[in-house]
Amino acid sequence: MEHWSVEDYKNFTDNKNRKSKYRANKVSVDGHTFDSQKEADFYCELKIRLQAKEIDGFCLQPIFMLAPGLKYKADFIVFHKNGNAEVVDVKGFKTKEYIAKKKVFEDKFNLKITEIE
Repeated sequence: MEHWSVEDYKNFTDNKNRKSKYRANKVSVDGHTFDSQKEADFYCELKIRLQAKEIDGFCLQPIFMLAPGLKYKADFIVFHKNGNAEVVDVKGFKTKEYIAKKKVFEDKFNLKITEIE
């Protein structure tokens, strides 16, 4: 059995010293915290596209109810000039949970999730 000192335990529980599960670092932009630099970069790209009037708007982290007690949180919804809405997920790694929820989402809402890799 391994024994930790109080200092070791504090270092372990200090979030600044722990790596994320998929090696992505959280990034803050405009007061929003993103799960990765790639997601933050996509947000900045959307802001530029909105300013250039290429899109009508976008939403951060919309939540969709798939079934009672089962929800899917996308990274973005992008509202295009032609009236279409695009659900976007920025992915570094596709978990089994994500793959399952993606299938349920696409079947239920008859929409495809655009994945940015």
